Amino acid sequence: MNKIHLNISGMANSESKTKIKNSLTKIEGIQQIAVDLARGSVEIEYNSPATENEIKTCIENTGYSIK
Repeated sequence: MNKIHLNISGMANSESKTKIKNSLTKIEGIQQIAVDLARGSVEIEYNSPATENEIKTCIENTGYSIK
C-alpha cells in the first residue's frame, strides 16, 4: 500500500471535499481518501495501478492546485 499526502490550495468548503473525493474514487487502485479542509490537505492510500502522478493530475483537473 502506498500513501501520499498533498497540500491543496483552493479548498474552501464541504463541496470542495466532495468534488475531490468523487474525482479520486474514479481512479482504479485508490483505497482511502482523507480530506482535511482545516489544513487544506489530502491523504490518499492507493495500490497499483494508481500512480502518484495520476492522483496529482486528477486533483489539478478538478480545479485545485497542489502546493
